[in-house]
Amino acid sequence: MKSFSAGDLAVIIGGTGGLGAALATALEPDMRVITLGRPELDLTGEPSIAQAAAGLPAPPRLIIIATGFLHGNGFMPEKTFASLSPDHLAHAFAINAIGPALILKHFLPLLPRQGHSVIAAISAKVGSIGDNHAGGWYSYRAAKAALNQLIHTAAIELRHKRPDAICAAIHPGTVDTKLSAPFAKTGLNVRPPATAAAEILAVLDNLTPAQSGGFFDYKGDILPW
Repeated sequence: MKSFSAGDLAVIIGGTGGLGAALATALEPDMRVITLGRPELDLTGEPSIAQAAAGLPAPPRLIIIATGFLHGNGFMPEKTFASLSPDHLAHAFAINAIGPALILKHFLPLLPRQGHSVIAAISAKVGSIGDNHAGGWYSYRAAKAALNQLIHTAAIELRHKRPDAICAAIHPGTVDTKLSAPFAKTGLNVRPPATAAAEILAVLDNLTPAQSGGFFDYKGDILPW
């Protein structure tokens, strides 16, 4: 990435997933990369998040939260409100919103006080309230909408404490990973993780502090809240 120097520290949270691993691979020629995921970092356990943050060898210049939950553990996206389950809602919010919020809590203070830095969370276009025309997917939509609000709110606070920093939510599109596999229908633009990673990094590379707090897609276009 042209906006960072060789040796700057990048942290990929969720670096063992398909997209997270691709992001780490894409960054390794230019930056010092640390990937964090289970078991050392558990999104449902704040102590492990705090410990992972405290264990970083240097202040990070780039942090990407590449985690997410859409299906699994017996849960699939809801097609109707009759399928709503408190357990499904709680798990979706724990992974997609509460965990990232705790990452913001423990990792944002580590960003350098001066100079360019970026923290980005992989969100989803279906988390856009303004773009929701199809309905369904209640838990995932609501949890990603919450993530977007958390990112936007953190960016406002960050602007006062680290004015050169950028905090953003990124929609990666449909990527060929386990998360998207059951929903990669014909007609969708399903891209390999390496392609999606390159596109995401290109967007982050071109953001300015004035754009901090925004919600962008993998082309760099602004998405509605």
